[in-house]
Parts: sequence; structure tokens; C-alpha cells
Amino acid sequence: MVALSGGDFLFGNDDEHAYPDDGEGPVRQVSLNPIRLDRHAVSNERFAAFVEATGYVTDAERFGWSFVFGGLLPDDFPPTRGVAQAPWWRAVEGATWEHPAGPKSSIDERLDHPAVHVSHDDARRYCAWAGTRLPTEAEWEYAARGGLEAEVYPWGSELEPDGEHRMNVWQGEFPSYNTVADGHYGACSVDGFAPNGFGLHNMTGNVWEWCSDWFRSDLHTGDTNRVTRGGSYLCHHSYCERYRVAARNSLTPDSTTGNTGFRCVR
Repeated sequence: MVALSGGDFLFGNDDEHAYPDDGEGPVRQVSLNPIRLDRHAVSNERFAAFVEATGYVTDAERFGWSFVFGGLLPDDFPPTRGVAQAPWWRAVEGATWEHPAGPKSSIDERLDHPAVHVSHDDARRYCAWAGTRLPTEAEWEYAARGGLEAEVYPWGSELEPDGEHRMNVWQGEFPSYNTVADGHYGACSVDGFAPNGFGLHNMTGNVWEWCSDWFRSDLHTGDTNRVTRGGSYLCHHSYCERYRVAARNSLTPDSTTGNTGFRCVR
């Protein structure tokens, strides 16, 4: 974990990148206590240790299926149910944290990748075992900013400064063609890119991360979804420019997908 001093910071965003309906703005000052935050998302190796120690069964295992990006499935994979508004998501039977691309896949070569197909409750159960908790949305954004103020990304205002890829997102035409210019099709290791100013890896891109908060688009109206932050390897500016430090998203607490994980705070 990395020790963060806390204090006052500017939370949110209302510039041209913002999605107004997501409630990114207005920008407001928030004060935080000191915390310690995981240097990177919880890896498959760490989640496996939790399961081995406790015998825990995840929601995806109990459901019998989870959402997998269709592009990660082999060409001869049997037909699966899709999502009408997002047909690239496939409901794959047997997809779990241990089998992230379906029952024939394995984490054996991905122990350093983030644990995915974990619900909000799965993440909370892990945290309880580890003596930690999920970060609040404000804690997450403070950490993601890495000590910078009013910047778009953890490293500054440019997506690819000097042509360098700083995170794992989609390049090309989504969802049909990925140039893999950043070196990854699907998730990468939890420390696959250089850390931000606080020494934290992959705060944007790679996989969405659960926060503890209920999602409110106007910060006053309650919601039945939990906040996720950071974007994922599927984010592309054509439809989801949410790989920014102030960008917000949400999922129902029982959602399990191949691009959502978590990190812990103490």
C-alpha cells in the first residue's frame, strides 16, 4: 500500500471532456483524512489466496455466468446471449474470476492481472478478509490525480504525451478493430504502466474499479447502483471517454464483468 496524506483537493470536472449526465461537475473542494491505498488493483494471485483461505464462492460462480467481451472469445465459441444496447458483451456460462474468458480459459498465465468478474459484494468480502475496505469515490479520485490539480489524466492533460501510451484503453475502431498500439488486447498486468505521482499503477484504463459509494448523478438523488471509476481496456473516445480521473460510471452491485475489478484502502 501507498501512504497518502489527504487534505483538501478539487473533486470533479466541468470542462469539455465531462459527461453532464454523469454528474462529474460542478468542481468542488473536498477534504480527506490520510489513508493507505493499494499500489495496484487486486491481482488474481491475491484473490486466489483469499478464496483458498476462506472457500469463498463469488456471485458469478453462483449465477453460473458472467459478461465477457466478445472479442476475447475464440472464433469457434458456442453462440451466447448478448446485450441489446451493447452487443459486444456476451453472457458466457462458466465465466468467473478463475476463468475470465469462459470455462476453457485460465488465470495460470494471468496471475499478475487484475481479478475480474467480481461483484461489489465479492470485493467487500475480500476487503473484510484483508482488513481493508473499498475506497470512497473522493478517495479514489484524490489518489488517481497523483498530486496534480485540475488535470484530465493521472499524468497531465495529454492522452499520449510525446506519443507514449500511459494506460490500457482501446485504439482503432470500437468494437470491431483494435490496433493494440498500447501493447494490449484485453487486460494487462496490474502494474503494466508507469505509476502516477503517488506511485499508484493503472488508476485509469485496464479495468474499472469499485468504490464504496452509491451512485448519484446529482449528488443528492439516491440510486441503486454503486460507483465504478477509472475506465477499462474497452474505453474509446468514440463512445466512452471515461478513462479520465474525474469520469464516473456505475453498475448494479451484483454486476460481474470481465473489465471490472477493485483495489483496497486502509
